[in-house]
Amino acid sequence: MEFVEGLSKNTNFELLDKMSEHEQVVFCNDVHSGLQAIIAIHSTKLGPALGGCRMYPYMSLDEALDDVLRLSKGMTYKCAAADVDFGGGKAVIIGNPETDKSPAMFRAFGQFVESLNGRFYTGTDMGTTMDDFIHAKRETNNIVGIPEAYGGGGDSSIPTSQGVIYAIMATNKMLFGSDQLQGVSYAIQGLGKVGYKVAEHLMIHGAEIVVSDFNQERIDKLKEKAKLTTGSLKVVQSDAIYDQDVDVFVPCAVGGIINDQTIERLQVRGIVGSANNQLQSDEHAQKLFEKGILYAPDYIANSGGLIQVADELYGFSKERVLAKTKEIYHVMLQVYHEAEKRQISTSDAANHLCEKIMSEKGVRNSFFTRSVRPKWNVK
Repeated sequence: MEFVEGLSKNTNFELLDKMSEHEQVVFCNDVHSGLQAIIAIHSTKLGPALGGCRMYPYMSLDEALDDVLRLSKGMTYKCAAADVDFGGGKAVIIGNPETDKSPAMFRAFGQFVESLNGRFYTGTDMGTTMDDFIHAKRETNNIVGIPEAYGGGGDSSIPTSQGVIYAIMATNKMLFGSDQLQGVSYAIQGLGKVGYKVAEHLMIHGAEIVVSDFNQERIDKLKEKAKLTTGSLKVVQSDAIYDQDVDVFVPCAVGGIINDQTIERLQVRGIVGSANNQLQSDEHAQKLFEKGILYAPDYIANSGGLIQVADELYGFSKERVLAKTKEIYHVMLQVYHEAEKRQISTSDAANHLCEKIMSEKGVRNSFFTRSVRPKWNVK
């Protein structure tokens, strides 16, 4: 792995200013394995920091740092909204996930996580897999989201997709007076693990869906599934998904897709999806509000996966996870009603709700740091 460019010149105290909202930022370097990573802990007020680890070929250390700081802050709000006793954290590994991975790299990463003494729990994210973290688990017990065979909860896309469905139901309730899925049309961007399950569920319930995805195999599979349902399916090119005359846009691919250009093109009444950081910037939440498009804050809609990995640390229970995931419906309605009452964007309403939760938590939750959790080695 090539060494990336260093931080910009003349940073001086600008680096500390950039990290001013965060409790701790750890730069990790292991020459033997080629590991170059950053761990960011935004807040432990609600409990130890929890957040996934992504692997991406960042062009500079500045870019990687900006990403991990933004993502870790988002996890603080996500944990508060999901009512789990954890704070916000995130990790990024700098490198190409297709060519630079090795068991040694993830063991080295596990050692850095272990050095934080229970302040940070992590697992899969973009560019990493459950199998990667089996190696990290040999060095630390502070890993979540591992396969069921190793005592974990397994595929987190199941509760994530179910949470998106509950968020869609809440949105339908607010827009149309009923939380039924049938009778509403949807444009789904991305048929990955979560997007495919959402599309399948909607068709089973008789909904009309339009989809876009670059993977023809996924599209063909969904076409076959559509034949067994009462719903309807239309496939469009990727960029055309923004122009569909449907009721609800369901972004389940990349972030930053709600921006000045796409907002002008969207003809929908609501936006609910699993993609992280759907808004290109905070100001786009206000623009959606002004246009009359009801936006489901993504960190609430997609929190089913977080609920599952957090539950692993108490001893995984599928029934408990699914029951807690149902609460996404009620939280989303609470956000919508607050936004309507105060005439503010749903993003602002969600943030205010999370900040209220954090302000009322006067004492840090130290359950996991108090407990002596035996190291769980994978041989």
